[in-house]
Amino acid sequence: MDEHVSHATEHADLKRGIGPWLLFFFVLGDIVGAGIYALVGEVGAVIGGAIWVAFLCAFVLAIFTATSYAELVTKYPRAGGSATYVNNAFQNSFVSFMVAFAVAAASLTSASVLSLAFSGDYLLQFISVPSVLAALVFVVVIGFINFYGISESVRLNLIFTCVEITGLVLIVVIGFVALGSGTGEPARAFEFKEGASILPAILAGTVLSFYALIGFDDSVNVAEEVRHPSRIYPRAIFGGLLAAGVIYLLVTFTASMVVPTAQLAESSGPLLEVVERAPLAIPTQLFALIALIAVSNGALINLIMASRVIYGMADQGVLPAVFSRVHPNRRTPWVAILFATLVVFTLLATIGQNPTALDTLSTTTVVLLLLAFIMVNISVLALRGDEVEHEHFHAPSVFPILGIVVSAALLVYTAIDDWTVFGLAGLLLGIGLVLYGVNVLVKRSLDRQPPQAGE
Repeated sequence: MDEHVSHATEHADLKRGIGPWLLFFFVLGDIVGAGIYALVGEVGAVIGGAIWVAFLCAFVLAIFTATSYAELVTKYPRAGGSATYVNNAFQNSFVSFMVAFAVAAASLTSASVLSLAFSGDYLLQFISVPSVLAALVFVVVIGFINFYGISESVRLNLIFTCVEITGLVLIVVIGFVALGSGTGEPARAFEFKEGASILPAILAGTVLSFYALIGFDDSVNVAEEVRHPSRIYPRAIFGGLLAAGVIYLLVTFTASMVVPTAQLAESSGPLLEVVERAPLAIPTQLFALIALIAVSNGALINLIMASRVIYGMADQGVLPAVFSRVHPNRRTPWVAILFATLVVFTLLATIGQNPTALDTLSTTTVVLLLLAFIMVNISVLALRGDEVEHEHFHAPSVFPILGIVVSAALLVYTAIDDWTVFGLAGLLLGIGLVLYGVNVLVKRSLDRQPPQAGE
């Protein structure tokens, strides 16, 4: 019997309570959310009015890597994500650690992006406060919530998804009404930034847009709780990604058509600008509240994910044991939570005042995930010789190959366009490397100690 299958039988099964529709909404909810609320203006600033072109390119690129995840999660339905797949392929604990820490670091930079988005124009609808100060307070609050304990079921995720999608549907409705009443300018959605070369502008916009399409990879972490995962995962991943892509194209086309690109680019709440110019009477505070819910939920999920990955690595002995400490009353990994919260706090305190902070942090998130995606795409090809006894989705070989090529191309372009992003990504990975090294040295020191009397 295949070794991966035999390992899966060593512990009791979790309850498989997630069916096809719940999984579809889980995937959709993980993709659709805060990114689109925050980054429409940032993408418009680099590409011009043709924002939808960047999102379309990002969608196509996401499909390549999604096929790899679909094959791996249906082949190893008990696997625990990118690091596990890489470990299956390379059998190297250090490589697996770096992939896992890259994913955790991406969650931290993503939480920073969403904290800045929370403190922008959406919040200003209710209270006037300095942006960075609001972001820092917000991080402390969600860090405390993470410590206190939060149990979000898939059904609660469905509720948040519906709230987030409701806001985006309102934007799409505004677009149709603007077209019908002649108050919009559709031609603006086909204009590229004046004076910029089209291809570099599209590439720059695609890197930013890719941030709003990540999330399909997170769904593999609930594989053990999905009924018939080998059958329903491909439909859920591709269906959720397609639905998100269609929504994004409609939203970005509407935003360009209704609001001048320069105004979108200057706003930290770009979709609020659409609502304010809408030919419909939609209360701006209502939409701002929807946006704040989407952003808050995304930031909290990212902070929870990062702290749990750090805790898990410490629990497995690849990070210092202190990060695996659990609070005796709250039963949460308080040291890992404190560390994750402090990293986000530091990122915001040091670069949050920079006008390009949102761009820098979101691009850093994409860079870290692209590195992980390259390893996952390689893993698919490396594991082709590892046969399992059940049927599973088989990605056409050209897709993971394209996933590797386009991910590498985006990384190279980003390095040429803004090498400082790689500096920040390298700094975060360096923190992980230092912690890994400290853990190795501590273990070696303990191994060298002579046994105590009586042992």
